[in-house]
Amino acid sequence: MFKVCKIALCCSSAVLLSGISATPAFAQATRTWVSGVGDDVNPCSRTAPCKTFAGAISKTAAGGEINCLDPAGFGAVTINKALTINCVYTEGGALAGGNGIVVNAGATDVVFLRGLDIFGVNPPSNGIRIIAGGAVHIEDCTIRRFNAANSFGISFQPSGTTQLFVARTTIADNGSGATGGGILVQPTGASGAANVQLTDVTLRGNAANGLRIDTTGDTNVVRGISVAVERSQFVNGADGINVVVPVGTSAAAVMVNDSILNNNSGTALAASGSGNASMRVSNSTITANGIGVSVSGGAILNSYGDNRLAANNNNGAFNGSIIPKS
Repeated sequence: MFKVCKIALCCSSAVLLSGISATPAFAQATRTWVSGVGDDVNPCSRTAPCKTFAGAISKTAAGGEINCLDPAGFGAVTINKALTINCVYTEGGALAGGNGIVVNAGATDVVFLRGLDIFGVNPPSNGIRIIAGGAVHIEDCTIRRFNAANSFGISFQPSGTTQLFVARTTIADNGSGATGGGILVQPTGASGAANVQLTDVTLRGNAANGLRIDTTGDTNVVRGISVAVERSQFVNGADGINVVVPVGTSAAAVMVNDSILNNNSGTALAASGSGNASMRVSNSTITANGIGVSVSGGAILNSYGDNRLAANNNNGAFNGSIIPKS
C-alpha cells in the first residue's frame, strides 16, 4: 500500500510540474495592438490588446508594428529596435512628463512614428528625443506643449550617422522663454552626423527657436549636417530657422524652399559662427518678423533671387551673390 501511494504522489507531482512548464511565455509578434480598454498582461493581439506602448513593445518583434485599435492615451515609450508605431487612422495619444518617445536604436534600425498626438505634462522634457538609430520617420503627428526650459518638440542629437524625416506634422508651443523650441538638430561627438528633411511641417508658437541647427560639440568634420526644408511654416515664435556653427566644428548646409516665415518676434532666418554655416533660400516668404535675415561670423546665407523679403521691422539682407537657377 505504501508503495502504491508513493507512486501516485510522484505521478501527481509530475503532472503538476508538467502543467506549469507547459504554460508558454508570449512570443513576440510582428504586429501588436493597443487599446484604451486593453491590459499589458495580454499578448497584445487584436482580440486581447495591451494598454500602453511600453507594454506592447516588449511583445513586438524587431521590425514589427504596433497599431491603435481606438483613440486613447498610450503613454511614453523608449524604442530600442527597428519598429513602427502606426495610429494614423485613429489617435495614438502620449501624455508625457519627461520625454514622450525616446529612440535609442541600432545603427541600421529604422523607426516609423505615424498618427501620434504627443502632449507634454508637468514636468515635460522633449516630445521625441532621438539619440541613435539608422533613420527615424515622423509622419502625420502633433507634438505640443513641451514647455519647460530647454525642451524641444523634437530633440535630434544622434551620436552616430542618423537620418530624420518629418512630414505633415505640427510642432507647437514648445520651449520656454529664451530656451528650447520646435526642433533641435545637434549631432554629438566625433561620429555624430545628420541628414534631415522637413516636408509640409508647421512650427507654430515655439519659444526661442522654430528650427535650431547647432554643431556645438560635433567634431565630425567629414559628414556634418545636411538639412532640406520644403513647403513648411515657421510662424508666431521667436526665431524661425537658426543655424549656429562655431569655429572648429562640423559644417551645416541648409536648403529652404517654398516656405513661410511669418510673425516671429526674433529673426526669421539666421546663420552665424563660421564659414561652415551655409543656408540657401528659394521661393519663400519672409514677412512681419522682427528681423528678416541675419548673417554673422563668416556664415553664408544666399538667395536664389525669387524670395519675398518685405515688411519686417528690419529686413536685413542676404549676403553673397544671388545664386542662378539652372
